[in-house]
Amino acid sequence: MRHVIALDVGGTGMKAALVGADGTLLHEARRATGRDRGPEAVVETILGFAEDLRTLGHERYGESAAAAGVAVPGIVDAENGIAVYAANLGWRDVPMRELLSRRLGGIPVALGHDVRTGGLAEGRIGAGNGADRFLFVPLGTGIAGAIGIGDRIEAGAHGYAGEIGHIVVRPGGTACGCGQRGCLERYASASAVSQAWAEASGDPDADAADCAKAVESGDTTALRVWQDAVDALADGLVTALTLLDPRTLVIGGGLAEAGETLFTPLRAAVEERVTFQKLPSIVPAALGDTAGCLGAGLLAWDLLAEQQADQHDQQTDQHDDQHEQHDDHDPHSTDSEVSA
Repeated sequence: MRHVIALDVGGTGMKAALVGADGTLLHEARRATGRDRGPEAVVETILGFAEDLRTLGHERYGESAAAAGVAVPGIVDAENGIAVYAANLGWRDVPMRELLSRRLGGIPVALGHDVRTGGLAEGRIGAGNGADRFLFVPLGTGIAGAIGIGDRIEAGAHGYAGEIGHIVVRPGGTACGCGQRGCLERYASASAVSQAWAEASGDPDADAADCAKAVESGDTTALRVWQDAVDALADGLVTALTLLDPRTLVIGGGLAEAGETLFTPLRAAVEERVTFQKLPSIVPAALGDTAGCLGAGLLAWDLLAEQQADQHDQQTDQHDDQHEQHDDHDPHSTDSEVSA
């Protein structure tokens, strides 16, 4: 059975799969990244995991994977296959595509940014399916975004498109790791809500999920903390939809697991803020934490399709060249008669 390897690398763990041509997850596995052992060890863990999957695929399906796709966090140069920088993994300028291809016997490898790769999956087979323009925003440790146009994700001129978490929603506010103050992710990410609720409740171990439960029970302090986050998120989203005019806003990540506790006030807050803009559908992500892995599989299949198309074009060009050469030497051709 023809299949590809898909890898989704996170800060602490990796999800991997063998993916069939129809997008079916044939086999799933998880493994720790081992980042405490340093960036070189993380890269070796990724390569070893991929190699184990290749062996498994060969044993189970009678052939090795046709390609591989890998999604990684941080700054990614997808065109050149380089994992440029990831703060939580400590690496810089890792030639991931080259290393993986070499370890996997020379098969083609596609590299993608984790959020954009997850957005690709949500757009094609998840909550954004059928929307010609969508914005995927996962609310996790931070906040990022993936801009969906048709069946692809817009990376931008330098690979930075969609960084909605660093839209300033509270000028002069809380310092952000990016160097600005008042960034959206400092107010509306799952980690920001966890921090705010831990402080407000006096429980240092409390997190965003606890805050959501307190909101559902009618706790007024929790309602204030939650609404502050919702208001900041709505401000950021309205800025994004003013620029991008998406048909659908897909909200994922840990905070979205609160369900309607998040979506009911969020839809209301966005609607209050729009003036001339068209209100998009605001829906929860459908694929959960498998989005990145499924997206990596899609990247691999896309790469194979592109290579097949290139080969077809080359064969067509060669055929055309041969036909032209035949015409040039044909004494009965019009050109020969004219020159004669």
